Amino acid sequence: MAKKGGFPGGGIPGNMGNLMKQAQRMQKQMEDKTKELEEKEYEASAGGGAVTVTVSGKKEITSVKLSKEVVDPDDIEMLEDLIVAAANEALRKMEEDSSAAMGALTGGLGGGLGGFPF
Repeated sequence: MAKKGGFPGGGIPGNMGNLMKQAQRMQKQMEDKTKELEEKEYEASAGGGAVTVTVSGKKEITSVKLSKEVVDPDDIEMLEDLIVAAANEALRKMEEDSSAAMGALTGGLGGGLGGFPF
């Protein structure tokens, strides 16, 4: 009668066991790196420093600083545009840092099972 289950002896073969350990180690490293990135802050300016926005690694705006010269009640649109530009640049920096950090951990695997021959 055939034994239920996959492999003789009920264990995972050596290579598969090593692969599982590596995957668990990579998952822990990614969790640690994610936590580290969430604690970082990224700053960007627009309008020659007239507007400065700081965002966290959690993609939250934590600070907006405006120089007095940029606050013109007759040109609110310019101020709005500068805030958007600075916020988008700070978020871009955060995403770039995050992608680089995760890419270093995964060795460029990307999504799915890229790089594996099956």
